[in-house]
Amino acid sequence: MLQPLARPFHLVLVSPQIPPNTGNIARLCAVTGCRLILVEPLGFSIDDRHLKRAGLDYWDKVFLKLYPDYDAYLAEWPSARRFLFSARAATSLYEARFEEGDHLVFGSETQGLPQDIIGGGSGTAVTIPMLPERRSLNLSTSVGIAAYEALRQVQFGAAAGRAGTAS
Repeated sequence: MLQPLARPFHLVLVSPQIPPNTGNIARLCAVTGCRLILVEPLGFSIDDRHLKRAGLDYWDKVFLKLYPDYDAYLAEWPSARRFLFSARAATSLYEARFEEGDHLVFGSETQGLPQDIIGGGSGTAVTIPMLPERRSLNLSTSVGIAAYEALRQVQFGAAAGRAGTAS
């Protein structure tokens, strides 16, 4: 079982366009303790029935924060460690070393993260490995892979430390 983190991961969606993807990610946040950050513009209303339906009855268990743009998000979290997910990044997700409280940032389903965010110095660009000549994974799938890898590293690191002290 997962243990709640003292400093949860933040899953940041920049301009998501498809309500069921965001709803699925909200559900992921509810079951993992991650926090959900949405950066406008959104391709849907936050009251969208498809968004609510995909999140099922978990919405009351989701920490959700909405920002009008990426600059407003950065202003509130100036010193956060960020991993910027892009299908075109050179560094693999598995080379990243996650820590509690990290922000995992994802772009829209249709455009990904804008180049000015990826190259803007607000975080480290990473990718989820795929076969050559494939464009991308579904957003909610990508966020799930990244969130669970980050949780695995943090939870396994804690368990390994405890196991190493037993006599």
